[in-house]
Amino acid sequence: MSPGDEHDYGEPAGTRMRLPEADPYGGARRPARSSSRSMVMAAGVVVLLIAAIAFANRGGDDSPSTAATGGTNADQPKTSSTAASGTKPVDGKSAGIPSGYARDGQGAQSAAANYTVVLGSAEMFNTARRHQIVDTVYTPDVAAVRQSSLDAVYSNETFLNNIGLDKDGTAPNGQVFVSRIAPVGTKITAYSVNAATVEVWYTSLFGLSGEASTNPVSESWYTNIFQLKWIGNDWKVADFQQKDGPVPVGRDQKASTADDMTKAVEEYGGFTYAR
Repeated sequence: MSPGDEHDYGEPAGTRMRLPEADPYGGARRPARSSSRSMVMAAGVVVLLIAAIAFANRGGDDSPSTAATGGTNADQPKTSSTAASGTKPVDGKSAGIPSGYARDGQGAQSAAANYTVVLGSAEMFNTARRHQIVDTVYTPDVAAVRQSSLDAVYSNETFLNNIGLDKDGTAPNGQVFVSRIAPVGTKITAYSVNAATVEVWYTSLFGLSGEASTNPVSESWYTNIFQLKWIGNDWKVADFQQKDGPVPVGRDQKASTADDMTKAVEEYGGFTYAR
């Protein structure tokens, strides 16, 4: 998720930091993805995302066209496509989630980026908060159907045990559960005044930070393809899918210590993302 291809975790390029000494939590390099890590991403993300309701209007060729996007070849990304537009992304928040997006392609991309962040957050493991998130980001008909299925997944003790969490979805004493997403970029592949298809490329940090962690925080790269609808004066998620990558080559950097990782997660807040 690195806009400047300078850091593994995708934050803006900054001063190079001194590498930490070896640590039981980190070691010289990031640990290879374990079977539990694979299950986490498959069960905790992929299954939840692909289980969305299929809509009739998803049929046909999904490739972008100038007719669908309402533009010409000149609308394709340029070298400045990641520059700030200068337009305020949202007017407010609903249930703590950015809302009030513009009814245009830029607003749809901003919505998709912010919805990616909250749907992949650790907050989804809290029942009350998860219900708020689902009711806020999904269309009403989809939210009503998905609540029970999501509850079943997030309360599954086998799933929680495999990712190192207690049966109530909390981290063991002395450890911090990390599930954080940072979008790298977005693109719109289809648009109308009432619907949009938006892709969000992002990196995900997932695991348990702590000296005794057997599932240390590691990164993964994915792309979400959102089907958005304009409902209630805002963009809402009607469906979305996930695919792996694009995945950059990892840099030769030592993993941070458990203490450094925990402090970073607790001290660095997130952003409101805008196109």
